[in-house]
Amino acid sequence: MVEVRIHGRGGQGVVTASDLLAMAAFTDGHHAQAFPSFGSERTGAPVVSFCRITDAPIRTREPVLEPDLVIVQDPTLLAVMDVFAGLKPDGYALINSGKSLEDLELTHLLDGRPAGRIVTIPAFEIAKEHLGRPVPNVVMLAGAAALTGLIRLDSMSRAIRERFPGKIGEANVRAAAAAHDLVRSRIDEAATTHDGAEDTHA
Repeated sequence: MVEVRIHGRGGQGVVTASDLLAMAAFTDGHHAQAFPSFGSERTGAPVVSFCRITDAPIRTREPVLEPDLVIVQDPTLLAVMDVFAGLKPDGYALINSGKSLEDLELTHLLDGRPAGRIVTIPAFEIAKEHLGRPVPNVVMLAGAAALTGLIRLDSMSRAIRERFPGKIGEANVRAAAAAHDLVRSRIDEAATTHDGAEDTHA
């Protein structure tokens, strides 16, 4: 079972994000479960949603405490809560930020993890370019698909079109493709840097 935790703020489509992830996983032939945490979802308030993906029926309904993947849709949350709590040692994290991990003082997350597991992406900027407004959820999901290989971009695009038919859906699909390509390039860059560092210390 793969467990995902999505952090963001009210108005950023955090709950929609987990729903879309589950829809895409279902399209890929998996069992999936998506649900939000209980609490205030007013605009700007911290919001958490969860998704589980597996090839067998899902019986648990507990919040995700030890995620395989953490998605951080709003970088301001980094200063107010431990969004990475419980992240598995080989887990992934995708952070909405135009800054590097060094600038965010998050390089400790890299310790002991394979290269390319923790990545930042300027989701607000990508969303604004393609959608005209900085709603990061679809961008972050597509980036997570590239980061983990958990779901296919085609399945994510199908889920987007079903949820947002017409021009809005197509704009989201373009934003998703741009995010997917960017994260793939960041992973390749991280792997190259890692390999170069190993060669230097050989």
